Amino acid sequence: MAMGHPRTQRLKPFLDKVPPGFLVDSRWLKAHGIESKSIHRYVSRGWLERLIRGVYRRPLPEGVEPASEVSWESVLLSLQRILAHDVHLGGETALELAGYYHYLKFGGAQRVHFYGDVPAWLKRLPTQARIVVHRRALFGDKPTGIGDSDQDAQESRGAVNVWRWPIRASSPERAILEALDELRGGAGFDNLDKVFGSLTMLRPKQLMELLTTCRSVKVRRLFFVFADRHGHPWRKHLDASVIHFGSGPRALVRRGKIHPTYRIYVPSHFVPGPDEKAATGG
Repeated sequence: MAMGHPRTQRLKPFLDKVPPGFLVDSRWLKAHGIESKSIHRYVSRGWLERLIRGVYRRPLPEGVEPASEVSWESVLLSLQRILAHDVHLGGETALELAGYYHYLKFGGAQRVHFYGDVPAWLKRLPTQARIVVHRRALFGDKPTGIGDSDQDAQESRGAVNVWRWPIRASSPERAILEALDELRGGAGFDNLDKVFGSLTMLRPKQLMELLTTCRSVKVRRLFFVFADRHGHPWRKHLDASVIHFGSGPRALVRRGKIHPTYRIYVPSHFVPGPDEKAATGG
């Protein structure tokens, strides 16, 4: 009995910190005093489930059938709230989480966009969605627009979020710029155009901060192409004169047409006619 007592003392903090269905890795376990022999023992006794080498899940409550693949929500919350990785949900996925992105592509696995620091084992983990990892290069180290979302993962697949942890995600203002950065060629223009149509409540102050720190000329130009096209009330509060748009035309869409104001090649139906050009001040 005396031999089991230290192990029980080490197990209790683990159970206190890790909700059912959430993940930890060997590094985290060892940092919390649980050595390799104890990890193997916890697995054999059903206190941990081994997912891949060096990555473990706390079992789901009795009666809840675990999925063969891990939900991206469980992965992200584990990285953010347990393993202390500086990573957030961004781009199209953050817009979807906020209720804006209703025009997802059909067919194939869902693409989920993580931004920031992730462990090397993530690419080996069997997940229900295709996780796409981006460096935080678009805004440098600026955390503007990253915060706790209004939605937690209590209803996510494979995650029994007894802590009701919110997901750290991009605000709609940051997420739309990240989504524009992800845009390659003409395939996604119409989807983002529909999303832009619903972005009626963006905050111009945060938009200006993000646009002035954004490191991509392509993203800045594309944002104003869409913003002028939709003419939401917040557009008149953006001062485009202080935004650096670079010089020379930018090629993005093959066989597209160049936008007369922002000098980037876009699908032809995104180029404004004479009346629209006059209305936006172009």
